[in-house]
Amino acid sequence: MRRKKRIGEAAKRFGKTFIVDAMSSFGGVPMDIADLHIDYLISSANKCIQGVPGFGFIVAKTTELIACKGRARTLSLDLYDQWETMEKHNGKWRFTSPTHVVRAFYQALVELEAEGGVAKRYERYKRNQEILAEGLERLGFRILLTKESQSPFITSIYYPDQEAFSFQAFYDRLKKAGFVIYPGKISQADTFRIVNIGEIYPEDMERLLKAVEENRFW
Repeated sequence: MRRKKRIGEAAKRFGKTFIVDAMSSFGGVPMDIADLHIDYLISSANKCIQGVPGFGFIVAKTTELIACKGRARTLSLDLYDQWETMEKHNGKWRFTSPTHVVRAFYQALVELEAEGGVAKRYERYKRNQEILAEGLERLGFRILLTKESQSPFITSIYYPDQEAFSFQAFYDRLKKAGFVIYPGKISQADTFRIVNIGEIYPEDMERLLKAVEENRFW
């Protein structure tokens, strides 16, 4: 958040529009959009909100929305027209609305409030990630990022430096045990990734670590 605030302050100082991609973070980490000088924040009905996939949404300054009137390059992505339609017609979508996804989104917001809000959810995600990282390190794995750079949502882990290691074999074994991981190869290293958002709790992370320990074959 400190980095976002510095960027936001610089954007404001130089008269630039600040657009934040919060697809994988909104609803999972406390943020003050006004304090961060964000003009547009883009997110999704699923991810940290814990709804189901099906629509994206934007939180924007009204002045910015008005300024973009008539500037859309496509009909379906005309942000101003969608906002204006919702304002004039009690939240109506311009085209067929994904009613089941909207209903799931509403329920997800009810559950977020019941959990204690974004701050409480952030604490749970953070604890999940800490349990995961500490447990994997005890089992001999190396985490890609430092603790200072690590997000509470997803953890990248180096492949074990063992000739017998096969990601596919490891993946298959964990899947049979009830856990799905996925590859996250980056340019400078072979890694896999584990996500700890959603309806996942510390006891689930402990069960995962047990499964990892039991399915090491190298």
